[in-house]
Amino acid sequence: MTRALLPRTIAGLPPRQGAAFLSLFFFPCIAQAILLTVLPLGALRLLGTPRAVTLLYAIAGLAAVAGRLSVPILVRLLGRRHVFALGTVALIIGSLLFSIDVVPAFAVALVLNTVAIGCLDITTQLYLLDNVPRQALRQFEPMRIFSAAAPWTFGPWLGVHLQVNVAFAAPFIVVMVSAIVLYLLFRALDLSENQAATPRGVTNPLRYLPRFFSQPRLLLAWTLASVRSSWWSMFFVYAPILAVTSGLSPETGGLVVSIGTAWTWLVPLWGWTGQRFGLRALMRVGYAGAGILSIAAATTASQPGWGAFFLVMAACSAGALDGAGNLLFLRAVHPYERAEMTTVFASYRDVTQVAPPIICSILLAFFALPSVFIASGSAMLASAALATRIPRRL
Repeated sequence: MTRALLPRTIAGLPPRQGAAFLSLFFFPCIAQAILLTVLPLGALRLLGTPRAVTLLYAIAGLAAVAGRLSVPILVRLLGRRHVFALGTVALIIGSLLFSIDVVPAFAVALVLNTVAIGCLDITTQLYLLDNVPRQALRQFEPMRIFSAAAPWTFGPWLGVHLQVNVAFAAPFIVVMVSAIVLYLLFRALDLSENQAATPRGVTNPLRYLPRFFSQPRLLLAWTLASVRSSWWSMFFVYAPILAVTSGLSPETGGLVVSIGTAWTWLVPLWGWTGQRFGLRALMRVGYAGAGILSIAAATTASQPGWGAFFLVMAACSAGALDGAGNLLFLRAVHPYERAEMTTVFASYRDVTQVAPPIICSILLAFFALPSVFIASGSAMLASAALATRIPRRL
């Protein structure tokens, strides 16, 4: 399969099957994006303070870690297909609990939502590795991310808009419909499973965690992905909170997040830039730019317009990192341990559910909200230095 034919056939798959395969990534993005601003603003309404919201996210994240790390065991016991189905069911139940709008149900729904995305993310990554040729991953990753540009662009604003102007439960209904459509498409696609990627021997997370972190390239990929995802976690939660607490409307907070995620449309440009100038150069600039601009947002937090502007521009730099997707991991993992290593790598999402809220809750106990942006910016600057370890050939 030549590169010239790759976009038309979607990484070596027949056109119709390739489009359906991309949909496995597209519809979970709808479910995530539509709630992206709704959830932190809902938590702020229920709990009253940014620090209380942070603690809730930290507790829910800790509970979700155990669930996500159990996914490979579920894959072995139930099979990928049933784990994928379990993820869609968890999305639906979580949405029903969110619509109740009380703190206990909200907390349980946060855990279910995280576990659901973990089930879907891990199983689709395994199907990706089975069905897309290794040499085509460099082209497929920007395509996969670009396919999610529309949900991440309009979802954060649309979710708040629907809740304010249509019905409180409207964004949760969108999630449930997306989960149902996702499952029907998955059944219609009927993807085959590569037995070589099935978990063999090792199913205890305590055993395969050391195996993962003993491999320098996998450790580097996980660390950089964790910091990048942690920055986005900070942006998704605290950008709308900053907007609301500074006197702007909830819809404006959603609009800030939507503009920040709209940079996803530039993923093809970042993908080309990475191929032209090297992944290492792209990621160094992306991390450094996001770090500097995040700190600039902190210094102008008392001026909502400027603070929002710098956060949106920092999101542009962070978006450049998304152009590389998970390529560092995909090129480093061994085929015979894909299931175990994919699960550990996906745990960077758990880190972003737990570490940022814990750190931010400590910061907010002593300092004002801008301290969150300073800490996030500093972590991105440190990652810019770490990115020098990326092999030049990538």
